[in-house]
Amino acid sequence: MTVRQPSHGLRVSVVSHGHAALAQELLLQMARECAGSVTRVVLTQNLPETEPRAPEGGWPFALDVVRNTTPRGFGANHNHALAGAEEPFVCVINPDVALLEGPDPLAALRDVAAEPGVGCAYPVQLDAQGRVEASERELPTPLALWRRRVLGRPQRRVDWINGACMVLPAAVWARLGGFDEGYFMYCEDVDLCLRLRALGLRLERAPVRVVHAGQRASHHDSRHLAWHVRSLLRLWFSAPYRAARRAAASTDAAAPAR
Repeated sequence: MTVRQPSHGLRVSVVSHGHAALAQELLLQMARECAGSVTRVVLTQNLPETEPRAPEGGWPFALDVVRNTTPRGFGANHNHALAGAEEPFVCVINPDVALLEGPDPLAALRDVAAEPGVGCAYPVQLDAQGRVEASERELPTPLALWRRRVLGRPQRRVDWINGACMVLPAAVWARLGGFDEGYFMYCEDVDLCLRLRALGLRLERAPVRVVHAGQRASHHDSRHLAWHVRSLLRLWFSAPYRAARRAAASTDAAAPAR
């Protein structure tokens, strides 16, 4: 029997790298807060870990658990989870994201993603202390990275948003082909956003707040640092990056002098 998906249905992809406790809590939060919007969750266990425990009464959505025998990259895991989604909207969310109580946050993200011209909706991200994180970023040119990381200057515009939590129309996701799997880890979200904006679609912030307690592993893990550097080099030599840099230069040239 074919199960019809509601016109507002949402498929959610969560990839866990040994974060069973965080994934468990996120699933329970979705069961409590998002039963009206989420129709299917695909939990990919990239490393061996325990099975999630259903709440009393069971999950209010279909839950598929994918157990990888060999770890795969961030983009490859999400692409596999969201391939052929019958739901009209898809969501990528990290297991270290916490949904705040209140009206269904994923429904609010879905509603913004459904607006004309929007290619991706995203929330305001807070850190564990409740401070707003810099999840909205400008094009990561070497100069922009120097200004932000060394000089501590604020972002000048929003060219991309991090992939900790994003909702896209499934048609947009399919048109983009999901994440570029050539990035094993890091910069997949940059590339996706640049390609999305090249189609004339917008990144739109929704009136939703989530807590993202994660810390970038490349700050303290040499293997992750190597992946990060390799991904940045791949990005800087890519066609989407070159096109975005030309567009940014044109915008800056057309801006009135201060």
